[in-house]
Amino acid sequence: MPALKLNWTKGFILCSIIVLSMHQLGYAQEYPGFTRKAVVYQQDTIPYIELPTVKYFAPRIFNSRAEEIRYTRLVRNVKKVYPYAKLAGIKFHEYSKLLQGIPSESQKRQITRRIEQEIKKEFEGELRKLTITQGHILIKLIDRETRHSSYDVLKDFRGTVTALFWQSFGRIFGYNLKTKYDPNGEDYLIEEIIQLIELGVI
Repeated sequence: MPALKLNWTKGFILCSIIVLSMHQLGYAQEYPGFTRKAVVYQQDTIPYIELPTVKYFAPRIFNSRAEEIRYTRLVRNVKKVYPYAKLAGIKFHEYSKLLQGIPSESQKRQITRRIEQEIKKEFEGELRKLTITQGHILIKLIDRETRHSSYDVLKDFRGTVTALFWQSFGRIFGYNLKTKYDPNGEDYLIEEIIQLIELGVI
């Protein structure tokens, strides 16, 4: 009995889509300015409707309780730093565009110092609260959002000497500012989590 109800529901939805589409097709014929894609099927022209791609992730099955805990912790860390990485990407492109229009190196240095002060004022307090693991993930996600490693970003805005200094300094605490994001390799779980965040699933 439930199977019949499900089939009837599917049939009703399908008929509704066809009726609405045919109504819109008739509207298009009545008003020539309104057009819709169509295909020929068995010598009949029918409306062609493109549906958006829907991503689906099957529920994750864990082999052990420890694996589940590690995954849950990774989700928490990615959700913590992802907004900063997104904002870093927006700011990077915004500031890059701004600096490209300035020919004078002295003016660029002045603007770069101002940008640094703005970023420190807005984010330094929050970023200092990140754990070492969250810092590692943030460095990867900055590469994802800007298509440049944190080292490259520093080099672009502050010069090679500054970038080398911070790279050496970061190494002391276990950070590598040249870290690249690998969504198809070691960072596939992070990429999956980000897509789930963007879909509003987690």
